[in-house]
Amino acid sequence: MVTGMRTGLPSVDEVWNWLDSVSDPEIPVLSVVDLGIVRQVRWIEEDEGSVLVVTITPTYSGCPATIVIKEDILKALQQRGLDRVRIETQLSPAWTTDWMTERGRQRLLEYGIAPPAAQQENTSARTSLGLCDQSSSVTVPCPRCGSTHTRLVSRFGSTPCKAFYICNSCLEPFDYFKCH
Repeated sequence: MVTGMRTGLPSVDEVWNWLDSVSDPEIPVLSVVDLGIVRQVRWIEEDEGSVLVVTITPTYSGCPATIVIKEDILKALQQRGLDRVRIETQLSPAWTTDWMTERGRQRLLEYGIAPPAAQQENTSARTSLGLCDQSSSVTVPCPRCGSTHTRLVSRFGSTPCKAFYICNSCLEPFDYFKCH
């Protein structure tokens, strides 16, 4: 339950700004905020005093980076003087690439990873448009030259969240961040 906090504690907005400096361990150009895995930041009052609770949703339930992300969030907040922090994991609703920020999508592109296609509410429409289908019929633009003349090499890239493609125009290999 959120109650009135002692004065001198940082605002929730300030904490969100701090979390925006915590990099994803697998794609360091993205912050955990850009990735959309930070779901909620709130102060709660307990018998021992105010506690900052940060709720995260991993990109998938078995993501090996989740432990590192929790540690990095905790470390970043402790470096700013917060010693009463709890990181909670929320698996439902499941993380979706729709939670990524536009800035995060742009950073992926600049880093050489094709960002995920925007999902639509109607799942059958998404499938018929090939937006989330990882078959070879999906057109994924090359993040280096912009060509749509690309081909799927493997449904899994450098991490399970990505697929591996090659551009037939510039001949460069690249990862595509799969939409979920």
